[in-house]
This record gives sequence, structure tokens and C-alpha cells, in this order.
Amino acid sequence: MFEKWKKSKRRLSDPIVHEDELPEIPEGINKNLSENIINLRELFGSSFDLVIKESEANGVKLAFVALDGMYNGIHASQAVVEPIQNMNFPCTEPKLIYDHLCKFCAAECDSKEGITMKQAVDYILLGCMVLFVDGVPLCRAFSVQGYPRRPVQPPESETQENGSREGFVDMFKDNVTLVRRRIKSPYVRFESIVAGETSNTSLVMCYHAKRADPLIVNQVKAKLQNLQIDIVPGAGALKPFLEERRLSFFTCVGTTERPDVFAAKIAEGRVGIIIDGTPYAIIVPHLFIENFHSLDDYLNRPYYAAATRLLKIICFFLAVFLPGTYVAVGTFHQEIFPSEVIADVVSSLQNTPFPLVVESLVIHFIYEIVREAGLRMPKSVGHTVSIVGALVIGDAAVTAGLISAPMLIIVAITAICSAVIPSLHEPSAILRFVFIVLGGTMGLYGVMLGFTLVVADICSMNSFGVPFTAPISPFDRFGARDSVIFAGWRHVGKRYIKIQNLRGTNRNGTDS
Repeated sequence: MFEKWKKSKRRLSDPIVHEDELPEIPEGINKNLSENIINLRELFGSSFDLVIKESEANGVKLAFVALDGMYNGIHASQAVVEPIQNMNFPCTEPKLIYDHLCKFCAAECDSKEGITMKQAVDYILLGCMVLFVDGVPLCRAFSVQGYPRRPVQPPESETQENGSREGFVDMFKDNVTLVRRRIKSPYVRFESIVAGETSNTSLVMCYHAKRADPLIVNQVKAKLQNLQIDIVPGAGALKPFLEERRLSFFTCVGTTERPDVFAAKIAEGRVGIIIDGTPYAIIVPHLFIENFHSLDDYLNRPYYAAATRLLKIICFFLAVFLPGTYVAVGTFHQEIFPSEVIADVVSSLQNTPFPLVVESLVIHFIYEIVREAGLRMPKSVGHTVSIVGALVIGDAAVTAGLISAPMLIIVAITAICSAVIPSLHEPSAILRFVFIVLGGTMGLYGVMLGFTLVVADICSMNSFGVPFTAPISPFDRFGARDSVIFAGWRHVGKRYIKIQNLRGTNRNGTDS
């Protein structure tokens, strides 16, 4: 019975493959134009957007192939179709005609040659117009892409008081241009990699050849080239493949929506990954202290930047440890409360029907529901959901005696502190529940035990040989000037923080 269940489960999870029904892509391009057109129609099947325009040049048959909506019709007509149709060919042989039109049409727009049908199909899927000539086993792809694109707009998730108002867009070429505008150096490399067996998503690995550690660059490149993934929907899909430790609340892979932040990290020696179809770029290695940094820190006075970073660190500790500590003190260590408020706190705890740990778990669970609903709902309705959750449910629960007023204050403080550091919201939300359970079962001893485990987890992490806690541990004197505090541009403006692999690794990226 178990073997039958395993077989049925395996059948449900296996991908559907139609080996006998779907045609394979031919290896080479046929000299016969009609055969190439038949092969393309069989490959694309009933897709309505496949456009095939047949023409003639000096008695030789031609065919222009593209996907409707993926190419600019006006640009293609003016730069490719009309010049070819109006061109005077000094010969009648197909190969000479092909060479002649490639030579004179290449000046109008960028073009590439394809020698296999797989290359021709890839060019078509990229939005190019591909030209086939009867009698020639080659094709020519003209870059006349014109698919819809989102204009450059201010970033939504990383809003800053100062700095640029430009954010990454969905087109990776536009994102590369935004980075090039900020780092005008020939040593900045942009290497293209294709990932995803089905999606064939274009990835761009960016690094500074003079400042990036070659070991880190080789390791990142090897992981991107060996990705075992079917489709790349966004930056989050690549994170598990770039992390060395997967069983951790924190991540050593950073993301950003700002090209100025991306350019600054590349100048420090990091490796960036731009993904086609998503406005978020990946930065590795990512350090823990960088979760408390923002662009405004580098554009304000140093003392204000230091105060802001300390404030964010305090908010992180409050968001993670405050609910658990309150539950631990209210359950096991009530003598810690100040004498002025202990009577009010104890009376409010006695008036609620649930234990403090259950009350805390329920109210935080309700807060996560309200937050998720406000985030997923349309903006016009999201504010209403937040108001209903905060005012109606909260006030009614306190009035009915289901939840104590101090617990509602704790939830409000926790929610506000979590919003200060959005990059750490995911680990903060989970660790908050963990510390509530530890505080409700073992008191402050459980909270301290959990704190020790979290610190040990953070200190044991590294990304491509770079410790997650750098530059504090191991301590780097220059790097510490831009860690908890920012020493100012007079001290750090002429030097860059060196990010390098501290483990013994060889050039192939494996441990020696």
C-alpha cells in the first residue's frame, strides 16, 4: 500500500513531458526557406503572435520573423524592411545577397548572426527581428525591440529624504545604464548569464575588476552558471542558491531598489546581480550591520547619522525582545516592575481571562493578519483595514477585558519598531513569537538563552568567506568607521572598505 502511495505521489510531482507530441528544435538552419518557416510554425504551434513576413530581393526569397508586441514596428520598418526592399543588389547568388544586406543594414541598428535554429529562436524570443534567406543556412537578428517598459520612477520600498529619486525598473538594460551613469569606470564589468530552464531569464553580474576579490567573483559566477531552477520570478528565487547556510533566520544576501546604493556597494568590492523583469538587484556579500544603514546616513551630518543608526539598533532589539521580556517579567518576575506601576499592571493581568503568554501570542498573531491584509489589499482599502484593526478591534478588545491595555501598548511599540528596519522584518516577526514562548515557559532565563543562540547564529554565518559580523568581528579599524557610527567623509572619503574572502580557497572557489 505504501509503495502504491509513493508511486502516485511521484506521478503527481513529476513534470508533464510530451516527448512524442512536441517537436524538437532542429540543430541547424536549413538552406530551404520553406523548411525553416515550417519548423518555426511547428515550434510555436498555435501562438497568434508569431509574425512571418515573406519578401524577395533580386529574385531571392526572404522571410522576416518576429513576435508581435515584442518589436518596434516603425523602427523595424525604417531600419530593416524598407532598406532591404529598396536595396540594389549587384549579384544574384543567395550567399552574396545575404552578405551584402548584412553589411549595409548593420549600420541602421545592431545585428547579430545566428548559425543554429536554437540561436534564431532565442533571438526571436528576445524581441529581435530575424531574417532568413533562401539558400543560406544562416540567419541575421536585428535589435528592434519595442516591448512595453515601465519608466524610471522613485523607489517605493527604500524611500530616502535625500539622494536620487531614481529607482531600478524591470528592464535589465535600463538598470545597467542607471549604474553606468553613477560609476564611469572602464573597470566595472557587466557579465551576462542566462538562468532558468524554462524562463531563460537574463542575469547581469556586476563587479569592479580592481576592487572585487577574484575568489568571490568566481564563486558567484559558478553558482549562477550552475543554477538548478526552472523559472526565475524575482530576486528572492536566487537567494537560496547564494546562501551558504539555509537554516538561519538571517540572510547574507542583500537586495536594493536604488541604483545609487548598488553603485556604492560595487565600488566597495561587492558583487551585484541585476535580474531581468524585477526592479530589485542582489548584492553579495551582505553584512548584518548594513541592515541599519541607509543612504541618508551618508548625506547627513556624522553625529546625526550615528544617532540614527543607534536608534535603529535599539528598535531592532525592542521589536524582537520586548514582547518576550514583558511576558517573562509579567509571568515569573513581577518584582522587577517599578513599584509605581506594579499595581496597575497586576490588576490588568488579573482582569484578562487568558494567560499572559496566550494573550501575547494571540494579539501579535492578529497584528500580523492586519498587516498582511493591509499590504495585499488595494491602497484605497488597505488604510481602512489598518484603521479597523487598530481602533475598532484593539479598543473593543481592551474594553471587553479580553486584552490588557499594557499588552496593546507593547504590540504598538513592537509594530512601530519593526517598520524602522524593513529589511529585518521577516526574522523579527518569527523571532518575536519564539521569544514570547521562551519567556512564557522559562522566564528571563529563556529569553537570555534565546538571545545567546541568536548571537551565536549571527556570528557563525559568512558569505563567500566574508564574516556576517564584519567589520566588528573580526575587527577592522577602518571598516569600523562606517559600522555602528559613521565617521564622516573626511575620514572615509578617500578609501573604500575592502571586502575579501578570509577563508583559504583556491581560484575555483572550493575550500583548500
